[in-house]
Amino acid sequence: MKATAHLLILSLFLLGLAGCGKPDRGSEAKTAGGKQITVAVMPKSKGNAYFISCKKGADEAARELNVKLLWDGPTDPDPARQNEIVETWITRGVDVIAAAVENREGISTALRKAREKGIKVITWDSDAQPDARDFLINQATPEGIGFTLMDEAASVLGGKGQFAIITASLTAANMNEWQKYIEQRRAEKYPDIKMAVLRPCDDLKDKAFSEATAILNANPEVKLLMAICSPAVPGASEAVKQSGRKDVKVVGLGLPNDNKRYVRDGITPSVILWNTENLGYLTVQAAVAVAKGELKPGVTNFKGGRLGQLEVKGDNVLLGKPFIFNKDNIEQFNF
Repeated sequence: MKATAHLLILSLFLLGLAGCGKPDRGSEAKTAGGKQITVAVMPKSKGNAYFISCKKGADEAARELNVKLLWDGPTDPDPARQNEIVETWITRGVDVIAAAVENREGISTALRKAREKGIKVITWDSDAQPDARDFLINQATPEGIGFTLMDEAASVLGGKGQFAIITASLTAANMNEWQKYIEQRRAEKYPDIKMAVLRPCDDLKDKAFSEATAILNANPEVKLLMAICSPAVPGASEAVKQSGRKDVKVVGLGLPNDNKRYVRDGITPSVILWNTENLGYLTVQAAVAVAKGELKPGVTNFKGGRLGQLEVKGDNVLLGKPFIFNKDNIEQFNF
């Protein structure tokens, strides 16, 4: 990507930080009934650096729109706990629920109940069943993510060899979708590349380190680890570093700040993601628009605050294409 594109993305990120001033209380977003809108946003896990970064953007949008933001989720990925939180929000009578879904089937029943009670429901980061929500705030299409991951892996491997995948959990809906497209891309374009093993790390860096170490010990032909949840990228990279294996590389979905040292060391040629603060920001912007009836079925674009006009494809509001962080640009970003 050209330098101008890098500067544009960086400018958008910095503009977000600059827009965090105290809101005008006279401009607060209200429902048709005249009360302040309450937006309840649930991450998969509150302690994950990925979702902590998303919360910064959500807070920014809440201040900008002058809405009440509730942010709650499990400490670690826990579908049952997500259901409990949704039930609490239903009882409380919030206006909108925005959920990053850990278990697609498990939470959909609770989200349908919320809709039956008149609560608007959107999903973000990872989707529920379509009839359980109004819109998905999609950081990028599953196809775009899966294809980009596989293309980067193929570039590192030189078009042949074995790789392994470290995911968050075997039930994470978004990661299962990404894996489907990773495999489609591999089969169609890279028949000389094979996936050796898939292992979950429970969204934990330390467990990703342990899984990566076990994979390398049991599969000496694996030359690349593809980590598709943010804690797994630095966890796997540290395992490669401590192994002393110069012939193994790591690519994956992660935060720039978590991976800069491994990119500098050459262990991690590329990190793929999107602007996480923008994802949190867009989620709250869209939630408020849904509550006010401005984002509704049939629209093809949506003005996402400082993000400008964004495409609405069916019931998906699209943040944009994945972005590739590498040694040429990663130092420009701070999240």
